[in-house]
Amino acid sequence: MDYVKPADVAVAMLETGKRKLMLSPRDLLIRGMLSGAILGVATSLAFTGAVQTNVPLVGALIFPVGLISIVLLGLELVTGSFALVPLPWLEREASATSVLANWGWVFIGNLIGSVAYGALLAIVLTNMGTSAPAGVALRIVQTAEAKTIGYAALGFAGLVTVFVKAMLCNWLVCLAVVLAMTTNSTMGKIACAWMPIFIFFAQGFEHSVVNMFIIPTGMMMGAKVTVADWWLWNQIPVTLGNLVGGFTFTGLALYVTYKPHAPTKVMAPTPTGVPAE
Repeated sequence: MDYVKPADVAVAMLETGKRKLMLSPRDLLIRGMLSGAILGVATSLAFTGAVQTNVPLVGALIFPVGLISIVLLGLELVTGSFALVPLPWLEREASATSVLANWGWVFIGNLIGSVAYGALLAIVLTNMGTSAPAGVALRIVQTAEAKTIGYAALGFAGLVTVFVKAMLCNWLVCLAVVLAMTTNSTMGKIACAWMPIFIFFAQGFEHSVVNMFIIPTGMMMGAKVTVADWWLWNQIPVTLGNLVGGFTFTGLALYVTYKPHAPTKVMAPTPTGVPAE
């Protein structure tokens, strides 16, 4: 049996947070860039499956390969770090500044990797700009517009909607990261990480790193989206929603209930029946 009990997983969550905080900015950037690119690859593959079959659920079945690859390689994804990195701070073993710095470097790395892969894919899908978007390219353009000006058209309701979608998304993404800690086998980690990611993608929730790929790639291929649309109506509220959902519903909730506690001291009774101090 390679099952790891929840109490041991809580310890692993804390230790993982500590290890992440010890990484240098160089490593955070490199691992972050790889993660951003890998999620972009998984997203474009999911769109390809959905377009070819005209069944969106096929894309959701495919997409988890990205997060699974990131988990198995121990790379850095800011959304997963939202759940794990604050835990050492809660235990007063790290500073708030170190937590924010970690998130900052990983966020930048994820952004660079996502946009870089998007630029390469845009060249491929449009024959370096000589062909109009069609198929997967058109789907990316339409999705980029829906994720930005689509919410903008709803005003404040759009902001609330995208924020809540982001909360629900990263609850599940972080759940996948933690579930992968419940097993020591490669196949077990693949199965555990696959389930929550499939659920989030199938329901169209909002993931900040996925959007770092979709929206700028759509803009490169002609989406009627400005940089302000991207950041104000999606990237900023989605990142904040991911932080709240991932940390609150997964990182904090699971750690608080399963973290090891000091054993309660049992006082021996005296001959009078009154416990000794």
